[in-house]
Amino acid sequence: MFAPVDFIIAVVGKLRVLTIKATHSGLSDVSVQSPPDETVSVTGSAYSFRGATTSLTNKNLTSSKKIILVRHGLSSWDAESRVQGSSNLSVLTETGVKQAEKCRDALANMKFDSTAEIIWQGKEEPLVFLDSLKEAHLFFLEGMTNADATKQYPELYTRWREDSANFHVNGIYPLKELWGTAKQAWEEILLTQGENFLVVTHKSILRALICTALGLPPERQV
Repeated sequence: MFAPVDFIIAVVGKLRVLTIKATHSGLSDVSVQSPPDETVSVTGSAYSFRGATTSLTNKNLTSSKKIILVRHGLSSWDAESRVQGSSNLSVLTETGVKQAEKCRDALANMKFDSTAEIIWQGKEEPLVFLDSLKEAHLFFLEGMTNADATKQYPELYTRWREDSANFHVNGIYPLKELWGTAKQAWEEILLTQGENFLVVTHKSILRALICTALGLPPERQV
């Protein structure tokens, strides 16, 4: 059964919603219907969407799916201008809580943690935590202020900010690995029973989810 997959993507900070409808036209092919302009802003970066096509899973879906992607609210490290990453030491700020509450209100009529927990209040379905939705691991840069990282590791920090697809530490490329975990996340999400899914995660993995859904590699960042 070739079931449709709809993506609703909230682009944080741009006050716009981009809806991309993808349908399975073959066993593992996903094509973009009515693509947006050639480039759009997606969590801080622009990507070319022209001709994007990919396979999210090589298994048939048994029902249509609606996936709502949400970035978490403002965190303490965001507010302090620190390098984020896979660390769990950053917490949701008061502003972040308010952002999550607004998102909850906007999604109130849709059936489907700290942000996820706030949005999910009143829902009966259980929250599911996926390791494949963790943020990119940035090694010793995590937790440093952007100013300190620029001063202590100027070349490395600049590479992460300006050419993240080729950023690496000891041969490990965090962003390229993130694209792999994003594909794993899609497999887990799409093969889970149900039709409506709320995915709350971080900026880089959110970007990877969007791009892998459209068949865009990390190098397609422009």
